[in-house]
Amino acid sequence: MLRRLLMLLMLCCFQVAANAADQITRLKIATTVSPITNIVQNVGGAIVDVKGVVPDGMDSHTFEPLPSDAKLLQEADLIIVNGLDLELPTLQLAEKVKKAQVPILQLGNQAISHAEWYYDFSFPRELGHPNPHLWLNIELVMRYVKLIRDQLAVTDPANKASYARNADIYLGKLNQLDQAIFTCITSIPEKNRKLVTYHDSFAYFAPRYGMKVIAAIQPHDFSEPGPQEVINIIKQIRSENVPAIFGSDVFPSKVMAQIAREAKVKFIDQLSEDELPPPPNHSFIGMMANNMMIMTDALGGDKTCMAEIDVSNISF
Repeated sequence: MLRRLLMLLMLCCFQVAANAADQITRLKIATTVSPITNIVQNVGGAIVDVKGVVPDGMDSHTFEPLPSDAKLLQEADLIIVNGLDLELPTLQLAEKVKKAQVPILQLGNQAISHAEWYYDFSFPRELGHPNPHLWLNIELVMRYVKLIRDQLAVTDPANKASYARNADIYLGKLNQLDQAIFTCITSIPEKNRKLVTYHDSFAYFAPRYGMKVIAAIQPHDFSEPGPQEVINIIKQIRSENVPAIFGSDVFPSKVMAQIAREAKVKFIDQLSEDELPPPPNHSFIGMMANNMMIMTDALGGDKTCMAEIDVSNISF
Protein backbone atom coordinates (compact mmCIF):
# COMPACT_ATOMS: atom_id res chain seq x y z
CA MET A 1 0.00 0.00 0.00
CA LEU A 2 2.79 2.41 0.98
CA ARG A 3 4.67 1.61 -2.23
CA ARG A 4 1.54 2.39 -4.24
CA LEU A 5 1.14 5.75 -2.51
CA LEU A 6 4.78 6.60 -3.19
CA MET A 7 4.33 5.69 -6.86
CA LEU A 8 1.26 7.93 -7.11
CA LEU A 9 3.12 10.77 -5.40
CA MET A 10 6.06 10.45 -7.81
CA LEU A 11 3.73 10.42 -10.82
CA CYS A 12 2.01 13.51 -9.47
CA CYS A 13 5.37 15.30 -9.09
CA PHE A 14 6.40 14.34 -12.61
CA GLN A 15 3.11 15.71 -13.99
CA VAL A 16 3.51 18.99 -12.09
CA ALA A 17 7.06 19.35 -13.45
CA ALA A 18 5.90 18.60 -16.97
CA ASN A 19 3.08 21.14 -16.70
CA ALA A 20 5.53 23.75 -15.43
CA ALA A 21 7.87 23.06 -18.34
CA ASP A 22 4.98 23.44 -20.78
CA GLN A 23 4.15 26.85 -19.27
CA ILE A 24 7.67 28.22 -19.87
CA THR A 25 7.34 30.85 -22.55
CA ARG A 26 9.97 30.45 -25.23
CA LEU A 27 11.36 33.50 -26.99
CA LYS A 28 9.35 34.02 -30.18
CA ILE A 29 11.48 34.83 -33.20
CA ALA A 30 10.14 35.65 -36.66
CA THR A 31 12.51 35.17 -39.58
CA THR A 32 12.18 35.20 -43.36
CA VAL A 33 13.94 32.84 -45.82
CA SER A 34 14.65 29.22 -44.91
CA PRO A 35 18.47 29.45 -44.61
CA ILE A 36 18.15 32.36 -42.15
CA THR A 37 15.41 30.52 -40.24
CA ASN A 38 17.56 27.41 -39.91
CA ILE A 39 20.68 29.34 -38.85
CA VAL A 40 18.67 31.12 -36.13
CA GLN A 41 17.19 27.80 -34.98
CA ASN A 42 20.67 26.34 -34.56
CA VAL A 43 21.91 29.29 -32.51
CA GLY A 44 18.74 29.55 -30.44
CA GLY A 45 18.32 25.83 -29.84
CA ALA A 46 15.43 24.37 -27.88
CA ILE A 47 14.71 27.47 -25.81
CA VAL A 48 13.43 29.61 -28.70
CA ASP A 49 10.42 29.33 -31.00
CA VAL A 50 11.50 30.26 -34.54
CA LYS A 51 9.05 30.65 -37.40
CA GLY A 52 9.89 31.72 -40.95
CA VAL A 53 7.57 33.98 -42.92
CA VAL A 54 8.81 32.92 -46.38
CA PRO A 55 7.88 29.28 -47.12
CA ASP A 56 10.68 26.89 -48.09
CA GLY A 57 11.17 26.96 -51.85
CA MET A 58 9.37 30.28 -52.37
CA ASP A 59 10.97 33.03 -54.47
CA SER A 60 12.01 35.44 -51.72
CA HIS A 61 12.43 38.35 -54.16
CA THR A 62 8.80 38.40 -55.21
CA PHE A 63 7.23 37.09 -51.98
CA GLU A 64 4.38 39.15 -50.54
CA PRO A 65 3.46 38.40 -46.90
CA LEU A 66 -0.02 37.08 -46.15
CA PRO A 67 -2.44 38.48 -43.54
CA SER A 68 -1.55 35.50 -41.32
CA ASP A 69 2.09 36.64 -41.39
CA ALA A 70 1.07 39.91 -39.72
CA LYS A 71 0.04 37.94 -36.62
CA LEU A 72 3.40 36.13 -36.55
CA LEU A 73 5.29 39.43 -36.77
CA GLN A 74 2.99 41.07 -34.22
CA GLU A 75 3.62 38.35 -31.64
CA ALA A 76 7.38 38.15 -32.16
CA ASP A 77 9.87 39.12 -29.43
CA LEU A 78 12.58 39.47 -32.08
CA ILE A 79 12.55 39.74 -35.88
CA ILE A 80 15.61 38.58 -37.86
CA VAL A 81 15.89 39.11 -41.62
CA ASN A 82 18.63 38.88 -44.21
CA GLY A 83 18.35 42.54 -45.16
CA LEU A 84 20.03 44.25 -48.13
CA ASP A 85 16.53 44.91 -49.51
CA LEU A 86 15.69 41.21 -49.94
CA GLU A 87 12.49 41.27 -47.86
CA LEU A 88 11.15 44.81 -48.29
CA PRO A 89 7.40 43.94 -48.22
CA THR A 90 7.90 41.84 -45.08
CA LEU A 91 9.98 44.57 -43.44
CA GLN A 92 7.33 47.18 -44.20
CA LEU A 93 4.65 44.98 -42.67
CA ALA A 94 6.84 44.26 -39.63
CA GLU A 95 7.38 47.96 -38.96
CA LYS A 96 3.61 48.48 -38.98
CA VAL A 97 2.52 45.61 -36.75
CA LYS A 98 5.40 44.73 -34.40
CA LYS A 99 5.52 45.72 -30.76
CA ALA A 100 7.36 49.01 -30.30
CA GLN A 101 10.25 47.55 -28.30
CA VAL A 102 10.87 44.61 -30.64
CA PRO A 103 14.13 44.97 -32.60
CA ILE A 104 14.58 44.01 -36.24
CA LEU A 105 18.03 42.56 -36.93
CA GLN A 106 19.05 42.97 -40.59
CA LEU A 107 21.99 40.59 -40.82
CA GLY A 108 23.42 41.54 -44.20
CA ASN A 109 23.42 45.25 -43.39
CA GLN A 110 25.66 44.60 -40.38
CA ALA A 111 27.76 41.73 -41.76
CA ILE A 112 29.34 43.79 -44.53
CA SER A 113 29.94 47.47 -45.20
CA HIS A 114 28.25 49.48 -47.93
CA ALA A 115 31.51 49.38 -49.89
CA GLU A 116 31.33 45.57 -49.98
CA TRP A 117 27.88 45.42 -51.58
CA TYR A 118 27.80 43.63 -54.95
CA TYR A 119 25.87 44.91 -57.95
CA ASP A 120 25.57 42.79 -61.08
CA PHE A 121 23.34 41.79 -64.00
CA SER A 122 20.38 40.76 -61.82
CA PHE A 123 20.98 43.54 -59.28
CA PRO A 124 22.17 46.61 -61.26
CA ARG A 125 23.59 49.56 -59.36
CA GLU A 126 21.20 52.01 -60.99
CA LEU A 127 18.23 50.34 -59.27
CA GLY A 128 19.89 50.73 -55.88
CA HIS A 129 19.25 47.21 -54.56
CA PRO A 130 22.43 45.18 -53.94
CA ASN A 131 22.78 41.46 -54.43
CA PRO A 132 21.56 40.10 -51.05
CA HIS A 133 22.80 36.47 -51.23
CA LEU A 134 25.49 36.68 -48.57
CA TRP A 135 24.55 33.33 -47.01
CA LEU A 136 26.20 31.34 -49.81
CA ASN A 137 29.56 32.62 -48.53
CA ILE A 138 30.24 30.67 -45.33
CA GLU A 139 32.64 33.26 -43.96
CA LEU A 140 29.74 35.73 -44.03
CA VAL A 141 27.39 33.17 -42.48
CA MET A 142 29.79 32.94 -39.54
CA ARG A 143 29.37 36.70 -39.14
CA TYR A 144 25.60 36.15 -39.21
CA VAL A 145 25.90 33.60 -36.40
CA LYS A 146 27.81 36.03 -34.19
CA LEU A 147 25.27 38.79 -34.84
CA ILE A 148 22.40 36.41 -34.00
CA ARG A 149 24.16 35.18 -30.84
CA ASP A 150 24.77 38.72 -29.61
CA GLN A 151 21.21 39.88 -30.34
CA LEU A 152 19.72 36.86 -28.59
CA ALA A 153 21.89 37.60 -25.55
CA VAL A 154 20.56 41.17 -25.44
CA THR A 155 16.94 40.13 -25.96
CA ASP A 156 17.10 37.18 -23.54
CA PRO A 157 20.07 37.72 -21.19
CA ALA A 158 19.01 34.90 -18.86
CA ASN A 159 19.95 32.38 -21.57
CA LYS A 160 23.09 34.12 -22.83
CA ALA A 161 25.32 31.16 -21.96
CA SER A 162 23.12 28.74 -23.91
CA TYR A 163 23.20 30.91 -27.01
CA ALA A 164 26.98 31.27 -26.76
CA ARG A 165 27.40 27.50 -26.43
CA ASN A 166 25.17 26.77 -29.43
CA ALA A 167 26.94 29.43 -31.50
CA ASP A 168 30.35 27.94 -30.70
CA ILE A 169 29.20 24.47 -31.78
CA TYR A 170 27.59 25.81 -34.94
CA LEU A 171 30.59 27.97 -35.84
CA GLY A 172 32.77 24.87 -35.59
CA LYS A 173 30.50 23.04 -38.04
CA LEU A 174 30.47 26.03 -40.39
CA ASN A 175 34.25 26.27 -40.31
CA GLN A 176 34.50 22.61 -41.38
CA LEU A 177 32.01 23.31 -44.17
CA ASP A 178 33.98 26.36 -45.30
CA GLN A 179 37.21 24.37 -45.54
CA ALA A 180 35.46 21.51 -47.34
CA ILE A 181 34.14 23.94 -49.98
CA PHE A 182 37.73 25.05 -50.64
CA THR A 183 38.64 21.36 -51.05
CA CYS A 184 35.78 20.87 -53.51
CA ILE A 185 36.80 23.84 -55.66
CA THR A 186 40.46 22.79 -55.62
CA SER A 187 39.43 19.41 -57.05
CA ILE A 188 37.77 21.10 -60.06
CA PRO A 189 40.12 21.71 -63.01
CA GLU A 190 41.06 25.38 -62.94
CA LYS A 191 39.69 26.00 -66.44
CA ASN A 192 36.26 24.74 -65.26
CA ARG A 193 35.89 26.94 -62.19
CA LYS A 194 33.19 29.02 -63.85
CA LEU A 195 29.54 29.53 -62.99
CA VAL A 196 26.57 30.25 -65.20
CA THR A 197 23.37 30.26 -63.16
CA TYR A 198 19.78 31.28 -63.80
CA HIS A 199 19.48 33.56 -60.79
CA ASP A 200 22.51 35.65 -59.78
CA SER A 201 22.95 34.08 -56.34
CA PHE A 202 26.67 33.32 -56.21
CA ALA A 203 28.15 36.83 -56.30
CA TYR A 204 29.57 36.55 -52.75
CA PHE A 205 30.33 32.84 -53.04
CA ALA A 206 32.55 33.03 -56.13
CA PRO A 207 35.31 35.39 -54.95
CA ARG A 208 35.54 33.61 -51.60
CA TYR A 209 36.21 30.19 -53.13
CA GLY A 210 38.04 31.01 -56.35
CA MET A 211 35.20 30.71 -58.84
CA LYS A 212 34.27 33.07 -61.68
CA VAL A 213 30.66 34.05 -62.38
CA ILE A 214 30.38 34.12 -66.18
CA ALA A 215 26.70 35.02 -66.51
CA ALA A 216 23.28 34.97 -64.90
CA ILE A 217 20.28 34.30 -67.11
CA GLN A 218 17.47 36.00 -65.21
CA PRO A 219 17.07 39.78 -65.79
CA HIS A 220 16.67 42.17 -62.86
CA ASP A 221 12.86 42.31 -63.26
CA PHE A 222 12.73 38.50 -62.68
CA SER A 223 11.32 37.89 -66.16
CA GLU A 224 12.73 35.54 -68.81
CA PRO A 225 15.59 36.90 -70.94
CA GLY A 226 14.87 38.17 -74.45
CA PRO A 227 16.16 36.52 -77.65
CA GLN A 228 19.19 38.79 -78.01
CA GLU A 229 20.17 38.22 -74.36
CA VAL A 230 19.92 34.45 -74.91
CA ILE A 231 22.13 34.67 -78.02
CA ASN A 232 24.74 36.70 -76.13
CA ILE A 233 24.79 34.23 -73.25
CA ILE A 234 25.21 31.26 -75.60
CA LYS A 235 28.17 33.00 -77.29
CA GLN A 236 29.71 33.73 -73.89
CA ILE A 237 29.33 30.13 -72.72
CA ARG A 238 31.01 28.87 -75.90
CA SER A 239 33.87 31.35 -75.70
CA GLU A 240 34.52 30.50 -72.03
CA ASN A 241 34.28 26.71 -72.63
CA VAL A 242 31.91 26.34 -69.68
CA PRO A 243 31.17 22.61 -69.10
CA ALA A 244 27.82 23.02 -67.31
CA ILE A 245 25.19 25.61 -66.44
CA PHE A 246 23.01 25.57 -63.35
CA GLY A 247 19.34 26.17 -62.71
CA SER A 248 17.12 25.92 -59.66
CA ASP A 249 13.73 24.45 -58.71
CA VAL A 250 12.81 27.82 -57.19
CA PHE A 251 13.38 29.52 -60.56
CA PRO A 252 12.18 27.04 -63.20
CA SER A 253 13.06 28.14 -66.72
CA LYS A 254 12.69 26.50 -70.11
CA VAL A 255 15.24 28.98 -71.45
CA MET A 256 18.05 27.33 -69.46
CA ALA A 257 17.50 23.99 -71.18
CA GLN A 258 17.41 25.75 -74.55
CA ILE A 259 20.66 27.58 -73.82
CA ALA A 260 22.35 24.35 -72.74
CA ARG A 261 21.29 22.58 -75.95
CA GLU A 262 22.48 25.43 -78.17
CA ALA A 263 25.78 25.80 -76.29
CA LYS A 264 26.24 21.99 -76.08
CA VAL A 265 26.82 21.94 -72.32
CA LYS A 266 25.25 20.06 -69.42
CA PHE A 267 22.22 21.63 -67.73
CA ILE A 268 21.97 20.93 -63.99
CA ASP A 269 18.74 22.22 -62.41
CA GLN A 270 19.34 21.16 -58.80
CA LEU A 271 21.31 23.98 -57.15
CA SER A 272 19.51 25.69 -54.30
CA GLU A 273 19.89 29.27 -53.10
CA ASP A 274 17.34 29.11 -50.31
CA GLU A 275 15.43 25.82 -50.39
CA LEU A 276 16.54 23.28 -47.78
CA PRO A 277 16.78 19.63 -48.85
CA PRO A 278 14.38 17.02 -47.41
CA PRO A 279 15.28 15.03 -44.28
CA PRO A 280 17.72 13.74 -43.19
CA ASN A 281 19.70 16.64 -44.72
CA HIS A 282 17.11 19.32 -43.91
CA SER A 283 19.46 22.08 -42.81
CA PHE A 284 21.35 25.04 -44.19
CA ILE A 285 24.58 23.04 -43.99
CA GLY A 286 22.80 20.18 -45.78
CA MET A 287 21.75 22.57 -48.54
CA MET A 288 25.30 23.80 -49.02
CA ALA A 289 26.74 20.27 -48.95
CA ASN A 290 24.26 19.20 -51.64
CA ASN A 291 25.10 22.26 -53.73
CA MET A 292 28.80 21.55 -53.57
CA MET A 293 28.48 17.87 -54.48
CA ILE A 294 26.30 18.78 -57.48
CA MET A 295 28.48 21.69 -58.60
CA THR A 296 31.77 19.88 -58.10
CA ASP A 297 30.65 16.77 -59.96
CA ALA A 298 29.23 18.76 -62.90
CA LEU A 299 32.43 20.78 -63.30
CA GLY A 300 34.75 17.76 -63.22
CA GLY A 301 35.78 17.71 -59.57
CA ASP A 302 35.59 15.17 -56.74
CA LYS A 303 32.19 15.33 -55.02
CA THR A 304 33.43 13.20 -52.08
CA CYS A 305 34.83 16.50 -50.75
CA MET A 306 31.65 16.75 -48.64
CA ALA A 307 31.77 13.23 -47.26
CA GLU A 308 32.80 14.22 -43.72
CA ILE A 309 30.42 17.16 -43.27
CA ASP A 310 27.91 16.90 -40.42
CA VAL A 311 24.61 18.24 -41.83
CA SER A 312 22.61 17.67 -38.64
CA ASN A 313 21.01 20.51 -36.70
CA ILE A 314 21.61 21.44 -33.10
CA SER A 315 18.55 20.15 -31.23
CA PHE A 316 15.58 22.52 -31.38
